[in-house]
Amino acid sequence: MQVQKLFNAMAVASFVMSAGMVAGSAILYTRIPSITSHYIDELKGELTGMLTDMVPGQIDQAMPELPTSTGPAVPFKLP
Repeated sequence: MQVQKLFNAMAVASFVMSAGMVAGSAILYTRIPSITSHYIDELKGELTGMLTDMVPGQIDQAMPELPTSTGPAVPFKLP
């Protein structure tokens, strides 16, 4: 009789664990799109911040120095 109670308790525990795994998997499966979109939005925000910080420095390096003086006027010839 004691052995039967032990087996019944083990069966109930096995059922509870299996049901928990099925429920957890179903919940996770239904939330994958929102988790993925949240991760992508977070990554986009981080990349945007990095690029915003990097671009002004790159533009400053690429721009040539402005001239401080000008040359003579270009002659104008009529045809």
